[in-house]
Amino acid sequence: MTIDLGRATYDLYLRFFETAERRRRWSIFNDVPWEGLSHVCPSTEETLCVETFCGVEMYLPDYLAHGIAVARTSYGQAWFQANWGYEESKHSLVLREYLVRSGQRTTEQMMEFERAIFAREWLLPFRTWRQMTVYGAIQELATWLIYRKQMQDVKRRGNAVLGVIYQLIAADEAAHAGFYQDMLNLCVQENREGTLADLAVVSRGFRMPAYDLVPDYGSRVEVMRSVGIDRSLFLAEVWLPLLRRLRITREEVARASAVAHGDTMPSSPSSGENAT
Repeated sequence: MTIDLGRATYDLYLRFFETAERRRRWSIFNDVPWEGLSHVCPSTEETLCVETFCGVEMYLPDYLAHGIAVARTSYGQAWFQANWGYEESKHSLVLREYLVRSGQRTTEQMMEFERAIFAREWLLPFRTWRQMTVYGAIQELATWLIYRKQMQDVKRRGNAVLGVIYQLIAADEAAHAGFYQDMLNLCVQENREGTLADLAVVSRGFRMPAYDLVPDYGSRVEVMRSVGIDRSLFLAEVWLPLLRRLRITREEVARASAVAHGDTMPSSPSSGENAT
């Protein structure tokens, strides 16, 4: 099937943007029940998770600079990156405000954390826009899963304020994942074999960005995994649903991986262990 990918991408972004404007916009100042903080006693684990998420979100300048550069020739993808940047900027802001307003961190401590974050630079893990679209589809869906699990956990603990924050962020992440998945569907229509090859490449090399960037992430991840995010959940709620939405089988990706690497190793993301 031959499609005009540029036109289709523009139409896809326009629908995404209209839905965001009509249904999904939220305000840090008006939609978070900050007054409820007086009834909240955050646990050490909750605070560490919030700080870690905030750190990952704070790499926004790198994500945007490199992401727009690889997508700049596509109006739909470039403008999606700009909109994505706006929405992601609210994520780091609301998490940072939560840490300070709840008294878990001081402004000075957050400034020190910021300096540690900006001492490292995030670089594109893959070279082409289509590979980065595959990466975005996996990463955003995994991020949605993480925030959803954390939201369920903190609500169960009685932290309604943080529950609302995680719920708002998770809704954005789900929408971002949906855009990337729809974009990949267009890629499959335009060039199925090429998209399969890129799925194989990315699934082998995928890692969540926090692993190489956030200070002391190794110790932080054990706390985050305590809510039950592991390889089996990653496969069940991220990788396999993505393949089903693309109407691609695991066997097809495995064959593409074998062709690319000259072996018969099945292709399922090693990232299952690195999903947080």
